[in-house]
Amino acid sequence: MIYTSINYSWSEFNIEPPPGLRLIDFESLDQVLNEVQCTVVSAVANHSFDAYVLSESSLFVYPTKIIIKTCGTTQLLKSIRPFIHLARTLSLTLRACRYSRGSFIFPKAQPFPYTSFKDEVVIVEESLPNSLRYRKASVMTPSNNNNNPSRAWHVFTASADVEPDEPLVVVEVCMTELDRVNARSFFRRKGDGKNSDSAGKEMTRLSGIDTINANAFICDFAFDPCGYSMNGVDGDRYSTIHVTPEDGFSYASFECGLSLYDDGHGDISEVLTRAIDVFRPDCVSVATTYGGEDYSHEVTKRVERMLAKKLGLTCRSRLVDEFPGSGTVVFQSFTPRRQYSSPEGGEQ
Repeated sequence: MIYTSINYSWSEFNIEPPPGLRLIDFESLDQVLNEVQCTVVSAVANHSFDAYVLSESSLFVYPTKIIIKTCGTTQLLKSIRPFIHLARTLSLTLRACRYSRGSFIFPKAQPFPYTSFKDEVVIVEESLPNSLRYRKASVMTPSNNNNNPSRAWHVFTASADVEPDEPLVVVEVCMTELDRVNARSFFRRKGDGKNSDSAGKEMTRLSGIDTINANAFICDFAFDPCGYSMNGVDGDRYSTIHVTPEDGFSYASFECGLSLYDDGHGDISEVLTRAIDVFRPDCVSVATTYGGEDYSHEVTKRVERMLAKKLGLTCRSRLVDEFPGSGTVVFQSFTPRRQYSSPEGGEQ
């Protein structure tokens, strides 16, 4: 499975102060999710935002921002118009939208318009107000793609302002060919008698996911007979992991919001290293979106050095693209040194 996501941001009028979008009642959210073809299986909230684990990924609702991720053959783009309508009832005006995904592992199984990124972009553009006039679509494809499904990154952005103001750096990681031993943590044991919540907590502990951010409260869920989802809540920072562990098409995604000014436990390179180490994948791609914070080449290089030193992963490609009103996206592809073959056929 490849996870697709939409990040909406609104301007706030006549609401003092938040909760803003958090005033949307659960019944209304459920109706939108029904259109998308998924349901809420678990939820948690703090003073900053609400986090929902979905049957097909995750939903985060902030006072002026919504992030929704789905997978499989869901209809994610059907959420755009309903969310805009619900926001208008709260006197909120859409300011920005970002749609991103990797390449689908099973593209022929996708319904229209997800069979073509061009068609997806058409649907998104038709759903957005004309006020979001700064728009760009891009497919970031490494030259050494080798038909690997996790190595192309599709991005569409639309913004009412030419200068982005998102305070966090958003990191999205796609991992395929997970280590078989590590993937066992995400299979439920037959006859264990545990419900999905308690089984999810066990998977969180056994896999080491609870060490990625020790400060986060984790809302986790185990699927039957295998599979796992979690949302992490740490102040105004979110994180989410989704795992399909079956051998032959194993996949995991990790996403979080961070700041360049974090250090130590919150440093981007440290967080990525801990997250990827949980799965020990044979192929990793990392998409980092710098919104209100300027793109840092040093951070990008630090991530590459850290993954090479701690996990033996070598960066095979680095692409950088600018999106007006939405910032800079850096897309990096990694594979283990031992499995990389040179054009001449030898190991490097």
